[in-house]
Amino acid sequence: MHAPLSIGVICHPTYGGSGVVASELALTLAELGHEVHLFSHEVPPRLARASGLVQMHRVQGAPYPLFHSTPHDLAIASAILTVHRATGLDILHAHYALPHAVSGFLARAAAQSDQGRPAPRLVTTLHGTDITLVGNDPSYAPLTQFVIQSSDAATAVSKWLAQRTKESFLPCAAPGCEVDVIPNFVDTERFSPKVQCSGRAFRDDLPTAVHVSNFRPVKRVPWLIEAFALAVQGRAARLLLVGDGPDMSACRALVSKLGIDGRVTFLGERDALPELLAPAQVFALSSDQESFGLSALEAMSCGTPVVATDAGGVSEVVTHGLSGLLSALEDKQAFANNLRALLFDDERSQSMGEAARADALARFQREPVVERYAQLYRRVLGR
Repeated sequence: MHAPLSIGVICHPTYGGSGVVASELALTLAELGHEVHLFSHEVPPRLARASGLVQMHRVQGAPYPLFHSTPHDLAIASAILTVHRATGLDILHAHYALPHAVSGFLARAAAQSDQGRPAPRLVTTLHGTDITLVGNDPSYAPLTQFVIQSSDAATAVSKWLAQRTKESFLPCAAPGCEVDVIPNFVDTERFSPKVQCSGRAFRDDLPTAVHVSNFRPVKRVPWLIEAFALAVQGRAARLLLVGDGPDMSACRALVSKLGIDGRVTFLGERDALPELLAPAQVFALSSDQESFGLSALEAMSCGTPVVATDAGGVSEVVTHGLSGLLSALEDKQAFANNLRALLFDDERSQSMGEAARADALARFQREPVVERYAQLYRRVLGR
């Protein structure tokens, strides 16, 4: 029996994959008896609705006339140091290289100068755009490389992302240049086909496709809307768009231009409700970069097959022909054909959905993946 650890989790307070995984990881670790502190500038949605014994530190730096924006990352480093000095932290787990691994690095460095209490170890989990977009920008690339190499362990959510990280930031084979692959996970009890029995979200039997994202350009929601219009020509179907972001206005304008206002519903930000995913015939993911695709996994766990572009690590989650259908990145007609194939064939949609659920249970259940993180913590602590 391993002794419980004191763990500090640092994350973005978002509906996106990193915020969801960090929150669910924190909650599960607390359920297992560890002392868990979560640091963020707002309460993440998944944590806000949960009753788990995670100690939330909502850290907002003090405004100052010289600052263009409040430096939350510095305030988080200071808050971590305060908690460590008071009670001790064994592990700092930063989700995203920038700015959270930097906050963790600063807190660890400051703790090393303290007397009497050993400094926490730093684990950095890479989620995608911190490597492919932000981290690769020349303004940040040297710092990204530094904090990854300075972490006691680095993990990536897919083999594809680990390889991208090694190519961009770790051009060596020496110790300290490894990236452990630990995939995202899903709460298969909450995200379950059973929610269809407890109350459907839809009042009719109209074939439905669902998409969940933050409406950033990388998610290509306008491209998805055009593919949906191709898929449903002459047929009655619905597209539910869940989320919000910079492309929202363009999406609304495109829906009106294509004359499909009555077929597309904008639901705004939701917590990827299983009540929306489970009754759908298909989940649609149209990204041109996707390190994992957590929303697709949540749909699979609900027994809903996925139609997606074969981008990044998506094929490590969605098995073509089994749990969903993949198409080449720019082949909009093939994507539309795949949408049509599952929207209007209940038998095929159901059988693929059952296979998707089985795959989620076999490979991505919460407890085994969280145990892999716990083993990693013990490894870097030498326990």
